Formats: sequence, C-alpha cells, structure tokens
Amino acid sequence: MDDSSYRTQSTVDTFEMRRYTNGRCYIKLGLVVRYMGDLMAKNVNRRGFIKESLAASAALTIAPGRVERTLSAKPAAQESGLAVPTGRIGHVEISRLICGGNLIIGSAHDRDLIYVASLMRHYFTDRKIIETWQLCEECGVNTMIGPVNSPYAFGEDPTIRVYNRYRKEWGGEIQWIAQTYPKTYDLTGSIQTAIDNGAVGAFVHGGIGDNWVRNNRVDLLAKVVEFIKKNGLIAGCACHCLEVPMALEKAGVDVDFYMKTLHSDDYWSATPKAERPERGLPRGDGMWCTKPQETIEFMKTVKKAWIAFKVLAAGAIHPRKGFRFAFENGADFANVGMFDFQVREDAILAHDIIAEIERKGRDRPWA
Repeated sequence: MDDSSYRTQSTVDTFEMRRYTNGRCYIKLGLVVRYMGDLMAKNVNRRGFIKESLAASAALTIAPGRVERTLSAKPAAQESGLAVPTGRIGHVEISRLICGGNLIIGSAHDRDLIYVASLMRHYFTDRKIIETWQLCEECGVNTMIGPVNSPYAFGEDPTIRVYNRYRKEWGGEIQWIAQTYPKTYDLTGSIQTAIDNGAVGAFVHGGIGDNWVRNNRVDLLAKVVEFIKKNGLIAGCACHCLEVPMALEKAGVDVDFYMKTLHSDDYWSATPKAERPERGLPRGDGMWCTKPQETIEFMKTVKKAWIAFKVLAAGAIHPRKGFRFAFENGADFANVGMFDFQVREDAILAHDIIAEIERKGRDRPWA
C-alpha cells in the first residue's frame, strides 16, 4: 500500500492529504475538494461534470514530460491519437489497459497494514466507483474486471449492484469481465450470476485455478470453461502459478484467455530468490509472480490472449516501469487497480508505451 500521511485542521480549505507513490505527485486535497464543490454547485449534466472534473484529476497525477497533456481539460481519449489501444479476445474488443476490481471491494493487498481494507471500502462509495468507471471510459479504458460476490469482500461486494446502476441510471457502457468462484459442488452458480448481470466474459479466480491444478482437477476447469463459452461469453482462467497455463495447454482446454500474474522481481520487498517456494506464492503479501522469466518464455509458446495482472506488484512498482515490463514481455492486456485520480496518468502511460513497443516490435505477437 502507498505511504500516506494525513493532517487535519479546522476547515476544509486547510485540510491537506499528502500521498507519494514511487514518483507520483503529492496531492493537495483541500484545493481539489473546493474545486469539486464548485462544480457540484452547478447544475451540470453527467458528461459535463465528468469532463470538467478531468481538469482536477489531471492536476493530481502528472506524468513527467507530459505536463501539457495532463493539464488539459479535454478527456484523454479525445486528444489527438491518445485513445488507449485495443485488442480482441474472441468477439470482444478490449482496451489493452483494463480497470481492476480489488480496490473497490476493499481487497487491496496491504502487506501488514490492518486498516487498509476498511479505508478502501470507505473511499469507494457507489458514487466514487461510478466516477472511476466514467473516467476510464473518458480515457479510452472500455473494460473493467470485477468479482461476483467476492468472498474477500466481507459480504459487502458492491460490484454487481453498482454496475447495474451505472448502466441503467448513468448510461455507462464499460464492459465487465467477471471474476467467478466456482466450487466443486457448484461449478456454474457464480458464472450464471455473471451471465444474468451482463458480463461479456468470465474467468476462474486465480486462487481456485492454482488449487485445482495443484490437486489434478484440470477436468473441473475444462467444465467451467465449456459452460462459459456455451453461454456466449469469452472464457478464461486466472492463476499465480505458471503450472496452470502449462497444465491447461497440455490438456487442450479451450480457454480464450489466460490471466497470469507478471511483474519484475527487482523491487525492494520482493521475496529473495533463495526463499521462493518451488510452487505457490511466498508467505506474506508482497509477491505474486515468483518466476517472471519462466512465465515470459512459456507464454511465447501460447497463442491464446494473455491478460497480465499484478503488473505493479500491488503498488510497489511505478506504472511507467510495470506497464513496459508487461507489454514488452508478451502481455496483451494489463489489468490494473486504479484510483480515480490515477486513471488519466495510467491511460497516457499505457498509450505511449504500447505505441513505442508497436513501433519497435516484440517477440510475442499481439492478440
């Protein structure tokens, strides 16, 4: 979790929150609160509000060397040539930067900080989730990944409720790829809920994928994938362990995509190589891809789409570095948890990095 310090005084105008994340800027919250309050006082429509508020969000996250773009009030996707590139999985066109869902359910990886889950759930009100998805759409991020009643949300998973509100009340169009939780005694219930609520795709949660392969139950994953595809959704399996795509490829399971973790292992809290387990993840909450080079080499042999996740090692790696590592090394899409004030910067970085890689080329063809 990002280092933060808070100092409160008697009025909103003097309230200041400072936040620093591996090169991200400090945030003066008092100015933003006052600015947003002025906007809310106007009777502006939804699109008008979100376009104006981009000026405020731009002031919060400034990509070095791109100040002239980030300070523009114009939505990033409407700036000349700045839409986030897209790719296809099956029949679905998906932005190569995808909005992750852990933050909005309070399931952010927090190392050993015990207050973070509660902080996330208080920050991400229904309105804040909606604003975040609006910003994603304005910046060309057309897809989000979110859970179906996540067991890690303490019974308070807002994803489906807010997604339905966003579409029906706000006219939102962001696509939903559902993270599902099939059980050995109920393979399809979670997936049916995703189908009933408008998901365009579904995949098996990474912990379940790891566990079923570890216990030689690839047959269960095959049945789940078959059910998803039978109902017209793109189908995938998530995992932290490289053995999962290896096993599914060997068995010929016809997934449309893999969700496999990928990040470098040179950040300070990464588990030292000598202490990494041969299978599974290290103890603690600081590393999600223990074999990045092996993953890169194996995925070169796989023709199916690859959505990489944990590309920033849950906030330990700056997106400028994490996006480049993922996209240069074969990932077709990057699923990234984003606060509203990070969306614009991340979209700009993803656009520029992908454009550069496309000019130079890379070993693994794009999906």
